[in-house]
Amino acid sequence: MDAMQVDAYLRRLGVERSSERPTDEVLRELHLRHLVAVPFENLSVHLGEEIVLDEKRLVEKVVGARRGGFCYELNGAFGALLAALGFEVWPLAARVYGEGERLGVPYDHMALRVRTADGGDWLADVGFGAHSHYPLRFAERGEQTDPGGVFRIAPAAPDAAGAGGGGTGEGAEGGEGGEGAGETDFDVIRDGGRQYRLEVRPRVLGDFVTGAWWHSTSPRSHFMRSLVCSRVTEDGGRVTLSGRRLTSTAADGTRRERELGADEEVLAAYREWFGIELDRVPVVRRRGGDA
Repeated sequence: MDAMQVDAYLRRLGVERSSERPTDEVLRELHLRHLVAVPFENLSVHLGEEIVLDEKRLVEKVVGARRGGFCYELNGAFGALLAALGFEVWPLAARVYGEGERLGVPYDHMALRVRTADGGDWLADVGFGAHSHYPLRFAERGEQTDPGGVFRIAPAAPDAAGAGGGGTGEGAEGGEGGEGAGETDFDVIRDGGRQYRLEVRPRVLGDFVTGAWWHSTSPRSHFMRSLVCSRVTEDGGRVTLSGRRLTSTAADGTRRERELGADEEVLAAYREWFGIELDRVPVVRRRGGDA
């Protein structure tokens, strides 16, 4: 990313360019502002739009088209911004816990490990929907309280194949310099429930192409079965449009739901709440067969 692209991205987030070093506080501000300004959404899947995991294309979608995306797109674009600002960034692969705590497919989710100029080592994730508002301390194994809940990053038990579990030594922390020397996986836990299983080995954006393809084509992917557009609000709550149902959740947990009627009302909600301009209402694409 060049300087003009960085400035445009920061304007998208409502953040002014400064001469500050890439510190913990700058990372925290950018993380929260991204969650407020850029929605978590899967509209491309149902609008027939190609999802391309290329840094230039992702930044153009988020900044130029003023859209959002799902994990690969949001964390891919955010990682590019952070790297351009001088942070050390490594994509990490994860598998999401589903019904019955069954793990999803490989490369099911993408998160970021970020290191700052003042020595901070963080798990950043602006692409998991309802999650932490701020980055989580990567090496902290105790509870981390956040407006989005109480989180822990805990060593995971071995998976069904007996791999990736246990350990508290150097390898369990991912080794020096983000090299991910050990094979230990970690569970990211929110309010006592396991959200996803995180691998510590650094990845590159291209590693996630198959995961993005699966989630945008397989009838077994929840992204193929539903529509979602959601973001954190300025007061720390959340607003979500799922198909035609608009849900506003206050920071104290109070919820208000409303069913939208005409297409014009749905398109207006995308514009008003998410800044997304569409020429037609997305609908769930039905596909037969299995992946």
